[in-house]
Amino acid sequence: MNTLVWFRNDLRVEDHEPIAVAASSGPIIALYCFDPRHYSETEYGFPKTDAYRAQFIIESVTDLRKSLRERGSELVIRLGKPEEVIPGLIDSGKIDQIYLHGEVTSEERRVSNAVEKAVSVPVKHFWGHSMVHRDDLPFDLFNIPDLFTEFRKKIEKQSRVRQPIDAPGTIKSVQEIDPGNIPVLHDLGLKETAIDPGSVLPFQGGESEARNRLNHYFFDTDQLRNYKFTRNGLLGADYSSKFSPWLAHGCFSARTIHAEVERYEREVHENVSTYWMKFELLWRDYFRFSAIKYGNQIFKLGGIQGKDLRKRSEPEIFIKWAEGRTGIPFIDANMRELNRTGYMSNRGRQNVASFLAQNLDFDWRWGAAYFESKLIDYDVCSNWGNWAYNATVGHDPRNRYFNILSQADKYDKKGDYVRHWIPELKHVPAEFIHKPHTMSIDQQKLFNAEIGKDYPEPMIDLETSYEEIRKRD
Repeated sequence: MNTLVWFRNDLRVEDHEPIAVAASSGPIIALYCFDPRHYSETEYGFPKTDAYRAQFIIESVTDLRKSLRERGSELVIRLGKPEEVIPGLIDSGKIDQIYLHGEVTSEERRVSNAVEKAVSVPVKHFWGHSMVHRDDLPFDLFNIPDLFTEFRKKIEKQSRVRQPIDAPGTIKSVQEIDPGNIPVLHDLGLKETAIDPGSVLPFQGGESEARNRLNHYFFDTDQLRNYKFTRNGLLGADYSSKFSPWLAHGCFSARTIHAEVERYEREVHENVSTYWMKFELLWRDYFRFSAIKYGNQIFKLGGIQGKDLRKRSEPEIFIKWAEGRTGIPFIDANMRELNRTGYMSNRGRQNVASFLAQNLDFDWRWGAAYFESKLIDYDVCSNWGNWAYNATVGHDPRNRYFNILSQADKYDKKGDYVRHWIPELKHVPAEFIHKPHTMSIDQQKLFNAEIGKDYPEPMIDLETSYEEIRKRD
């Protein structure tokens, strides 16, 4: 049988059930569509996918084409809506069936539903985006526990993680199909944007680079041994795994990482850090399964809690946050890193989300959409799930918030991270680095950092905002 394998957020050949099954039954057309809707402007006025993530996708698709060619096949590239592209390929390639990895959120499902309506051949969805397969859960998909701890304990006691599926050795292609060209950023309506040389890592997309990064972090440098104790770092390539960009685009699977952690445990060392890597992968699963249970509630202002909220939405406030001009250095440094590299640490993400949603009392969905635009590791379930969590409308309904200055003092005590991304504060000593507005006029002159001129005044008083947050209980 001739099969069209439609790639989306699964840009790999290893542990890819659709390609493995299709390759065993006959020739294939492997397809990736650059959907123009992914590169359009959002209702908030910025691109749905900005240049850094788009470039990572381009690199990942390029690597996938190379992998398929090495196996005697080809990756067909089209720039267009899948529901308009695929019917033509069905006819020209005499396709009998379509295989793809299924998605769980509405926008992605809407596109796959449109494809099913546009073709007359069967469409089969495979499960492949989580570490634990949905069929191996110890509960019904729509009855997963609302507390992660309960979910985790049941999974650890009653479920298993399946072994990754080997990549096919050879893959036959349907002949006489124009492969098409891989677009450049300009073709997608985006401008070339160089990543800041201060980035924690020169991220490059693709399954090959994913495997290189895993081998480097686990086996070449043995960083996994200390992962639990270093994962909240802010500067440097190896304080955490940095696997998330490749995971988000499916350049390798969570099952592959899990299998490699277990190999590390057998061959090198087993400790709390190896467990913690699996623990974090399970959190990722939890957000995906939660998205199935709650559907579009994860995108609503009141979240899965269904809270009746009134939040601020003035563009001028949001722009200060987005551009890193809040006058709170720890927030601004993180936002500037995001804007210049497409990446931000997990610790940074929690703080900037808490600041927008709680301290500024702003509609958190603007922030989630901005992260979708900017982050190279954007994953719809994890992104919206984490934002809802920090906005107190997710799986923790408590009126929680981060004390920004305490977090800054704990994770950037000397201010090296702030100085790295805010050069206008490079001469400010540790005593004032996280609250430069408290310097006297003479001190501002001495350290070449005039508040209100070189660096903005704080847009809010943090302590006053904490008092307001506590009143919302």
